[in-house]
Amino acid sequence: MLALKTPGVLPGFKLSLGLTVLCLSLLVVLPFAMMAAKAAEIGWGGFWNTIAEPNVLAAVWLSLRMSFYAMLTNVVFGTLVAWVLVRYEFPGKGLANALVDLPFALPTAVTGIALATLYAPNGWIGRFFEPLGIKIAFTPVGIWIALVVVSLPFIVRAVQPVLEELSGEYEEAAATLGANRFTTFRRVLLPEITPALLTGAGMMFARATGEYGSVIFIAGNIPMVSEILPLIITGKLEQFDVQGASAVALFMLLVSFVILFALNVMQWALGRRSGAKG
Repeated sequence: MLALKTPGVLPGFKLSLGLTVLCLSLLVVLPFAMMAAKAAEIGWGGFWNTIAEPNVLAAVWLSLRMSFYAMLTNVVFGTLVAWVLVRYEFPGKGLANALVDLPFALPTAVTGIALATLYAPNGWIGRFFEPLGIKIAFTPVGIWIALVVVSLPFIVRAVQPVLEELSGEYEEAAATLGANRFTTFRRVLLPEITPALLTGAGMMFARATGEYGSVIFIAGNIPMVSEILPLIITGKLEQFDVQGASAVALFMLLVSFVILFALNVMQWALGRRSGAKG
């Protein structure tokens, strides 16, 4: 047998590493660096003046708030969907499992048009709420619904494999010891799926804050009411304010990075605590 010249290093490692670094630099690092450089052209004061514009602050707050609400909704609903798909057998299970990925497969504009058709004041569902004075489309509620729909697969697909690895015997043993379903979930399932939940929640939140196609059709894009941050960026680009658009995009990137970093720290701390207990 031929021994490798460098023990522990696979053949072609340096070439693979070089190509990986090159691709990441061209596709990820370089675009963000250029965006930061373009935002820097207006200076620190200009950067904060752009962020402090009333419509920008309103859009930032709206995007972050609706993304957070959608994340909380899908943490609950997505976990329930994953649990049902793993623990139960029922007719049409394969179809239901495939439908979870539908938001990934459909163009976001198609999702937005479908939601607007349903929840507009004269839509199939919206018409029942209109006489009650409840508006769904063209309000923040419509944005929340759109974000829940397009980001549901992140939670389901993150939690589902973990539940599949957990034997149902743990739940049966807890029930035998007198634990109800809520206690079983809180004491047996939740500690095991929490790292996966945090991963899915982080990816979902990052996607939701920048969602555009599915939201613009149902949001109404009313300034200071239902105007999302990606639309602010688009508007500044249409006005040839590239520096302002880059500043807003950079600010949102930093906010998303901080949130993702916090979620990863929480995941690391939970993993370390679980390892210490083990």
